[in-house]
Formats: sequence, structure tokens, C-alpha cells
Amino acid sequence: MDRITENLLAEFVADHGLSRLSGSDAFERFANFCVVSREYSETFEVEDVSGPGQEVGIDGLAVIANGVLVTSPEEVAGLGAQNGFLEVTFMFVQAKRSGSFSESAIGTFALAVKDFFSSNPDLPQTDFISHYGEIRDAVFQESPRFSRGKPQCHLSYVTSGKWLDDPVVTTRIATEVRDLEALELFSEVELRPIGADSLQALYYRTKNPVEGEFSFRQRVTLPEIPGVSEAYLGVMPAPEYLKMITDESGQIRRSLFDDNVRDFQGQNVVNQNIADTLRSADSERFAVLNNGVTIVARELRITGDKLYMKDYQVVNGGQTSHVLFNEGDGLTEAIHVPVKVISTDDEDLTTAVITATNNQTAIKSEELNARADFERKLEQFFQTYDGNRSLFYERRSRQYTGDPTIEKTRVITRQQLVRAFASMFLNEPHRATGYVPALMGQLGGQLFNRDHVIEPYYASAYGYYKLEFLWRNREFDPKYKPARWQLPDGSAPRGCR
Repeated sequence: MDRITENLLAEFVADHGLSRLSGSDAFERFANFCVVSREYSETFEVEDVSGPGQEVGIDGLAVIANGVLVTSPEEVAGLGAQNGFLEVTFMFVQAKRSGSFSESAIGTFALAVKDFFSSNPDLPQTDFISHYGEIRDAVFQESPRFSRGKPQCHLSYVTSGKWLDDPVVTTRIATEVRDLEALELFSEVELRPIGADSLQALYYRTKNPVEGEFSFRQRVTLPEIPGVSEAYLGVMPAPEYLKMITDESGQIRRSLFDDNVRDFQGQNVVNQNIADTLRSADSERFAVLNNGVTIVARELRITGDKLYMKDYQVVNGGQTSHVLFNEGDGLTEAIHVPVKVISTDDEDLTTAVITATNNQTAIKSEELNARADFERKLEQFFQTYDGNRSLFYERRSRQYTGDPTIEKTRVITRQQLVRAFASMFLNEPHRATGYVPALMGQLGGQLFNRDHVIEPYYASAYGYYKLEFLWRNREFDPKYKPARWQLPDGSAPRGCR
């Protein structure tokens, strides 16, 4: 292994608390993390996509449905019901710490993937594979919702060596891809050899916040506003806007919509009307028929006709954005999206913008303010602990990305906290495996209520962290992981409900 890859692996091991793992097991997690992060940009537990080590041919497995990394069959059904469609990518990883690209090992890898999709598998099924088999079955049970085509199947064979485009290995890869395509289960099959250079590039990408440069020619500068560094109002060609909300793999960046008050509502009446407009002869009127989107960025710069943004959020216009993404193939430069861009570091102003731009929804402004205030208190409260008890609440997606002082396993996302709190203090572990935005809608005022005491939220987060620590360090049998939300048990203290 070259020195750069070795140092990056050492950094990853330290960040993710994997020092007790063997070198090969740690490299497998490193490869899984880098490959999955290529198509899923939000924070996730690398153990969720890593086998314990007894699997034949497969070291990592992930399923991304509608931009969500799903870890239970219930999530698949919830996404299908919530969005009205299902767009799925199956991801498989085989990682070898050695530097060689073995034709036979690639063949074993592909064989294991084909066996995974077989109705009568021949290879032994570990608990990890069996669990993902349940997720696979849930996906194909939702096949009537494959409105954007069959699932995609992406295989990544990772080594620490240099990919030299060996014709023997390349021919084997092409053969295995054809065999997988012959199953007629997928709209796309890809088997990517990943060497040290590509692996390093993938890892560096995980350390950078969301940023990009886009064409924003038709705009006006808003006058000076207290708390605002700069702000612009204008229209942007729809294809250019899509570049802003999608990643390099063409998936929508769900993390950009964390500050939206509602998840995508699927093909409801309003969203269907938006889609109908985009498909109609009046599509060029979209800019005057739609309210557009509002974006808040931590860093913003205009150079000529180019807009550069870093660490940005679409705080209003989530429904419009998702419909534009779904209709992407039919969008032309003649269709324009109204866009308001604001640069500020003022959290209170950001909350005010979210509240004001979402006042047409059924969610009351005081509820929006209460949730934002409470989550801010959570973030501050978590940071009062240090040493072994330190945790960091990720109020904004990837807000701790790139901070070398923070161990990544101590970062608790909103999804993780909601599930842990609902399980531990609301006695709802059976719901915690489902789709989190739907769970938050079901529990309503029982989450992030301004009258709640904060300690139970920290306690549930710490319980989640400790369980993950035990699994990560092989001190707790991985077979219990699918029941993780049923393991912590307790009753809600007074003032928490």
C-alpha cells in the first residue's frame, strides 16, 4: 500500500473509532465508506453497510432508495408510499488490501452478487446478507412504483494498487456485467475497478462541504439588508438549477433540503400541477407560474455571470425542486426557475427566512421557530460534554465535515436522534425502523418540543453511540443489529412527553 493511501486509511480509522479492527477489516470499511459516499452524500454509519467478515465475495452492501440510504424493509415501503415512486440503486463492494486486480476474485465477487439476487441462492447466507435480502425483497415488492425504471446495480472492486486497464481483467468485467444484465432486473449494471488514485479521490470528496459554480446571468442585486452579506433575485435555466441540486452521480442531494419543513410529498395535486406545467406547451411560463426556490448559503460569490456557493441549503422550494428533478429529461434552457439566493451566518435570520417562505404550508410559524430553537439548544447542550461523553448533534447536514478535531462516530444526525429518542423515551421502537420524515409527522409535537427537557435527547443519543461502539469493535454480536431500536428500553421522564 502506498504511503498516501496508508495515511488516509489511518486518518479514517482514527475518525471512525476502528483502531481495534485488523488491517484488512479496516480497509474494507474504508473502501465501503468511500464508495457509498460517492452516491450518498449525507452522514451515515459505515457499519450499516459493512459485513462482519464471513460473507463470500461481498464486503459491503448498500441500498439507496429515492436518495435515502435505507437500512430496513420498512423504510422502503415508507418511501414508496410517501413519494409515490421508487428509484433504487443496489451497491456492492469487494475490497482487497493487496495491490492486485485478480480476475478470479472479480469473478467470485460477481458470482456472489448474482447469488444475492437468485430466488434459490447457493452460497451461505450470513445475518448481514439475509437482512439485506429482506430489503431487496421489499424493493421488488414495490416494483409497480418503478416509474423511473428498474433499479441500478453498481459493483465496485477496490484494491490499494494501480488500475492498469489489464485486458484480461477488463474482459472478465465485461462478461460479468453481461451476465448481470441478463437477469433483466436492472436498468443499469456497472462494475468499477477502483485503485489507489480513485480511492484517494473519493475519500477527499467526503471531506468537502457541498459547493459548486453555476450560471446565474439573469439576476438583480438586492439592497443592503441587516444580517445579510449579499443577496440576489433572478431566474435560472432549469437544467442549470438541476446541476445545483444533484451530485456527480446524478442523484438529488437530499441533504440540501434538511431545512425544508416538509419532505417531498410525491405526486399530490400541487406537485402534479407543477409536473403538468413542465410537460405542457406553456412550460416556458414556468417562471411566472411558480413561486420558485430560496437558497441560503454560508459562502457566496459572484464573478461575471457565475455564482459560486459553498455550504448551501434550499430552505424553500423542496417540492418544486423534486418535481424538476423527476422531470429532468424533458427540461430545456427555455424553462426558467425563479431563484432567491441569500448569504448569511445569522442563524436567527435563517430561521426567519425558513418561517416566512413556508407560511403557505399547514405548519405554523411558531412550530417552525420552536423546532429550530430547540435543535440549536440541543447542538449547544451536546457540546457541553467532553472526553468519553462528548457527542455532536448535526443540526445541519455535514456541518462537521472536514473538522479534524471531531471523531466522526460521535456525530449524531437528526435521523439517528429521532429514532433513538422515539425508541427509548416514546416507546415507539416498532416505528423507528421506518422512514424518518414520516415518523416525525406521526409523532408531531412529541419531538423537539420547546417544553421538553434536553437530557433525554442526549441520553438516547449516547445510548445509540454506545451500541454502535460495541458493534463496531466486535464486542456485541452483529446479528442483533436489525433490532437496534428495540434494545434500549425506558420510560419517558416527567416533562418529556
